[in-house]
Amino acid sequence: MARYTGPKTRIARKFGEAIFGDDKSFEKRNYPPGQHGMAKKRGKKSEYAIQLMEKQKAKYSYGILEKQFRGLFKKASATKGVTGEVLLQLCEARLDNVVFRMGIAPSRRGARQLVSHRHVTVNGDVVNIASYHLKPGDKVAVREKSKSLEAIERSLSNSSHVYEWITWNNDIKEGTFVSVPARLQIPENIKEQLIVELYNK
Repeated sequence: MARYTGPKTRIARKFGEAIFGDDKSFEKRNYPPGQHGMAKKRGKKSEYAIQLMEKQKAKYSYGILEKQFRGLFKKASATKGVTGEVLLQLCEARLDNVVFRMGIAPSRRGARQLVSHRHVTVNGDVVNIASYHLKPGDKVAVREKSKSLEAIERSLSNSSHVYEWITWNNDIKEGTFVSVPARLQIPENIKEQLIVELYNK
């Protein structure tokens, strides 16, 4: 499936934050892109524009295209609970996101590549679908043949994030998706209620 593969820093500057992770280029130019990026007087955004911006930020953060994101919203709407929170939980339960959270890859883009190239297993079986939805208790591991890959070793050695809803055993390169994260456990700076308001118009 198609994915955004353009310049990440330009997108990060658009939202005013490094949504793709550490970005030295963003730190140097953390103002909007374009000819008038540094201009202090910028027109006041409409309510719709603010809501749309938040949806775009979520889509770029998780690397999900519009059709798929809308499908996740419909699923969240039909699920018991707060729709916005459930939407983010569905995004977090994607295999590519969990591979990223476990530190197997330094970014979600890198995680998608590892998954599509069949380097990751779920409950012992190779899964090459980045959007695969994990359930609590599922075991995610690096495929035996891929455990010595330099890119994976480097990413794991640089990983320092710890999340309460996943576990990771670096000795056997296997982790567990323990539970669906609560909103407070999701570090993304996304105002999900604005997305709900946008789709419910």
